[in-house]
Amino acid sequence: MSTRQSDKAKKFRELHKLPGKLGSRIEPTPAGAFVIPNPWDAGSARILAGLGFEALATTSAGFAFSLGRRDGAVTRDEAFAHCRVIADATDLPVAADLENCFGHDPQTVAETIRLAGATGIVGGSVEDASGEDRRPIYEFALAVERVAAAVEAARGLPFPFTLTARAENFLHGRFDLDDTIRRLCAFAEAGAEVLYAPGLPSLKAIKSLCQAVAPRPVNALAGKPGQAFSVDQLAAVGVRRISLGGCLARVAYTALIEAAREMREKGTFSFTDLATSQPEISKFMRPPSDRAGVA
Repeated sequence: MSTRQSDKAKKFRELHKLPGKLGSRIEPTPAGAFVIPNPWDAGSARILAGLGFEALATTSAGFAFSLGRRDGAVTRDEAFAHCRVIADATDLPVAADLENCFGHDPQTVAETIRLAGATGIVGGSVEDASGEDRRPIYEFALAVERVAAAVEAARGLPFPFTLTARAENFLHGRFDLDDTIRRLCAFAEAGAEVLYAPGLPSLKAIKSLCQAVAPRPVNALAGKPGQAFSVDQLAAVGVRRISLGGCLARVAYTALIEAAREMREKGTFSFTDLATSQPEISKFMRPPSDRAGVA
């Protein structure tokens, strides 16, 4: 671990208003939320850093797309290599989407967290989605055991790693808010410091979750079609952190698809009028040590 990684870890915890010492009492946080966007490669990471964001998070979907694969089809070693790329691209704290930690048993979860800490990231997630069609969500007791194993591994790292526990019911057709809250409360009791239930259907549901797990900070997913909640709206119901998953990558791929369709179907190139100039993009692509505010 470098001093640089430790400093990033402390900054990341400050954004959440978490205590600097792992396992310390978490006090209620003041109103307000920050956006943690999700780059999918070093270039998008540098652009987001240059535009003034305070932290970044990887996206399993965006990274998988960049490899020509579907979400969930990336190996653990590939994910770790990707974490290193994003962490090295900027001076910002980086958290990682570690999916189900690449294994069902708590021992594998713990190993994944320990190994992830060596990639330069300062936070990461463990989710209760199994990746299997026949049982998409882990049974409650196993889900809690997995989070507890992740917590123990995180506390064994030589810097304050911020662990996020995710309840995935609403992304897998289990529209049960009570069970989602039950799971996240148990994950908090096991020591998870940030709670996250992607795909909740309304601000009312998000507010209920925030109240149930308080004072733990809650991450909310932005960018779900038909739910363009603003930062102010999410902060007002108690959200502390807002991420976008693979949304930014999908926006970029949408632009590519539309441009390609115009070329192929119309034989025109009007999309080039909207393209950011090469010099403007290039100004973001300097190493962190050479950057002095390019936004």
